[in-house]
Amino acid sequence: MKRVVVTGLGAITPIGNNVEEFWNGIKAGVCGIDEIKNFDTTNFKVKLAGEVKNYNEEDYFDRKEARRLDKFTQYAIIASREAVKDANINIDEIDANRFGVIIGSGIGGSKTIEDNAKILSEKGPDRVSPMYIPMAISNMAAGNVAIDIGAKGESFAMVTACASSTHSIGEAFRLIRHGYQDIMIAGGTEAGITPLGVAGFTNIKALSQSTDRLRASIPFDKERNGFVMGEGSGVVILEELEHALKRNAKIYAEIVGYAATSDAYHITSPAPGGVGGAKAMELAIKDANIEPKDIDYINAHGTSTPLNDSSETSAIKLALGEAAKTVMVSSTKGNTGHLLGAAGAVEAIVCVKAIQDGFVPATIGYKVPDEECDLDVVPNTGRQVNINYAMSNSLGFGGHNSSVIFKKYNK
Repeated sequence: MKRVVVTGLGAITPIGNNVEEFWNGIKAGVCGIDEIKNFDTTNFKVKLAGEVKNYNEEDYFDRKEARRLDKFTQYAIIASREAVKDANINIDEIDANRFGVIIGSGIGGSKTIEDNAKILSEKGPDRVSPMYIPMAISNMAAGNVAIDIGAKGESFAMVTACASSTHSIGEAFRLIRHGYQDIMIAGGTEAGITPLGVAGFTNIKALSQSTDRLRASIPFDKERNGFVMGEGSGVVILEELEHALKRNAKIYAEIVGYAATSDAYHITSPAPGGVGGAKAMELAIKDANIEPKDIDYINAHGTSTPLNDSSETSAIKLALGEAAKTVMVSSTKGNTGHLLGAAGAVEAIVCVKAIQDGFVPATIGYKVPDEECDLDVVPNTGRQVNINYAMSNSLGFGGHNSSVIFKKYNK
C-alpha cells in the first residue's frame, strides 16, 4: 500500500479566516464564541455561537458568483483555495484525472433552504429560485470546489452529521493508499447558524443556553450543558508520498490510520460505554500498525454535552487501556464552538499543526473537574511537547464514529 502525506492546509473558522490566524488563535487560547449576529435572537433561548468574523463574500467572489453559492459552499471554496496554494499545486503540472475532492457537510445550504421556504410560503411556487436546488444540496461544496480548482478525479460528499469531514479525510486517505488517486482535497464545511438551525438544535436539547461566552462551550467540565454551534470550513491536501516528493512538496505530516464504525443504537445518543467510538479508535490504531501507548495526543470530539464527553472518556479508556492514563486529550471546541460537518477537518488541522509545532492545545474554559471525565484534558494552558502520533475523533448523530491518525513524517 502507498504512503499518504499531508501537503496543504486551508481553513476559515470563528477564530481566524486562514490557517495561520486559526492556529495562532488555538495556541493563544482565543475563544471565538460570541453573541449571534447573523439574525435577531430576541425570541430565541440560545444567544451565542461561533460565527466567522469579518467575512465579506465579495473579498473572495464577484457579486454574481456569490449570489449563486450558499455560504457553506463559499467557505469550502475559500479553504480549498488556501490549501491548494499552500500545497503549491499547479493543475497544469499534474494529472487532473487523479486529483479528487471529498468535502462533507452535515446540513448543506441551510440559509438557502430557509429563504426559499419563506418565499414558497409567502409568494408561491413560481417565485422559488431556480438556483435553489444547486445551492442547497450537500454535494455542491465538493462539486463547486472541483470546478473551481479543476480537479477531475473522484468527487463526492460525505454526509454523516458531525463525523462528515473525518469520514471525508479517511476515505480520501484510502483512495490514495490503494492507488486510485494521487492527490485529494478532503474536509468539510458548514454554515448552519440560521434561525431554523439554532431553533432545531435548541429544541432537541443539544445547545447550551449560557449567556457567558467563556462558559458556554466547556468540554469535560462538570458544568457543561450543551454545545455551541460554529461555522466555517477545514480542508487538507492528501497526497501519495512519491508524488509529493517528485514535485518537491513540503510535507506537514503523514496520515497512517483511519477507521469508522456505527453504534447501531440511537439517533442522537452514543452507545452505552462509548463502545462504538472505542471500536473506531481501536481499528484506527490497528490500521496504523501501532500500539495504544504510541498515541501522544487525542483531539477529542469533546462537544461539551453531558452525554458526549463522559461517553467519549469511557471510549478512550476502553480503546487505549492503561495508555489512557497518560495520553493528552483536549477539545478545541471551546475555541471554535462545534462546526458540525466541518468539525473533524478543522480538528485534523489542529492535529497536523500540533505535530509540526510540538504543541498540544488546551481545553479552554475548564473550571470544574468531572469525575466521569478524568483524563488529562490539558486544562486552560497548552503544552510544548514532542508529538509523534496524534488522533482525531468525530462522532455524529445517527451513531457515526470515525477516527483518523496522523504521524510525524519520517523519510
